[in-house]
Amino acid sequence: MIQTWIINDDELKLSLPEEFNFKENINYLARNSNECLFHIKNNRVYKAISIGADTLIIEVSSEDDNYLIIRIFGENKPNIAGLRAEVACYVRDWFDLDRDLRPFYTMAKEDALLGPAVDSFYGLRIIGIPDLFEALCWGILGQQINLSFAYTLKRRLVEKFGRSVVHDGITYWVFPSPEDIAGLQVEELESLRMTKKKSEYLIGVAQLMVEEKLTKEKLLNLSNHKDAEKILVKIRGIGPWTANYVLMRCLRYPSAFPIDDVGLHNAIEHRLGKELKPTKEEMTKLAVNWRNWESYATFYLWRYLY
Repeated sequence: MIQTWIINDDELKLSLPEEFNFKENINYLARNSNECLFHIKNNRVYKAISIGADTLIIEVSSEDDNYLIIRIFGENKPNIAGLRAEVACYVRDWFDLDRDLRPFYTMAKEDALLGPAVDSFYGLRIIGIPDLFEALCWGILGQQINLSFAYTLKRRLVEKFGRSVVHDGITYWVFPSPEDIAGLQVEELESLRMTKKKSEYLIGVAQLMVEEKLTKEKLLNLSNHKDAEKILVKIRGIGPWTANYVLMRCLRYPSAFPIDDVGLHNAIEHRLGKELKPTKEEMTKLAVNWRNWESYATFYLWRYLY
């Protein structure tokens, strides 16, 4: 863990690895104007996060890419002193700051597809979804629809069943918890223009988590990402794509690989200048050099789409 310097009661200063560029990460976060779980203003990110029973509003900024500055504020600010370390851990996870990207960059610079990507987006991290339930829901919502409508569905779900706090006249939303969703009827989610199957999937996942049959800790305690994938794909509504998406964005397995992802295929088609998307066999050959870094290779190629 890189040292955290505490400046005062409501501000943290986190040192950053050399392979980090705040602007690139802000550009990724700003890719869709319909995002409802954070705001970006003047190159600062504002987000409400839940730490135990407390809901905090944080501001994340950087002046020189040597440090992240985290401010914690709100009208009903709790005892910040006891929560600073947890806020720092959340932000480190969100931006994947504890990942040593030097081996990835060494590999990528020798790869015909990834070389230009790491040159264009150097310092980009896989922006995470630290909450397992949110990650699973986002993966399910995104199945077989375009990204724009997925964001619309997420906003409807969050604003109907999530929690909100207001600061300086701005409303900040927190994603619904499993407890918020587990007891719903399918019709309540269908009213958001969600399909019946997706409604059933979300409720089913929420129930598993409420019953503690599915937890982030249990998945992280497994020996490798394949074991975690096997558990996830046994859950109704979670196929290999959704499982690997969650393994990338939440559980942080660098070897997770959504090989069937349409966006990844589109990005590769574009970079190779081909008229046909790559076959799975072609994808496997292209990814030979990406071993143990498939998640970052995917994320960097996705970046061409935004």
